[in-house]
Amino acid sequence: MDLKISDEYKQEMVEKIQSYFERERDESIGELAAELMLDFFLKEVGAIIYNQGVADARTVLQERMAEFDDALYSLERPVRRTQQ
Repeated sequence: MDLKISDEYKQEMVEKIQSYFERERDESIGELAAELMLDFFLKEVGAIIYNQGVADARTVLQERMAEFDDALYSLERPVRRTQQ
């Protein structure tokens, strides 16, 4: 699964990669090199990060569903039973 991002976001990430190399490694890399690096990371680790996001969302949803289930049980009313 190749992770797709918008052109605007991709350009922002390319600039951040270039800035990182300049700041942390005191190296200058071109836009193409930064874009190739971004494409590599999206291809190699994008699915891992995406899957973690899905797992996190699943956990939150399960927690909310448990709260919802508790709320529904709290709405139940006792049933009076007649003695026979």
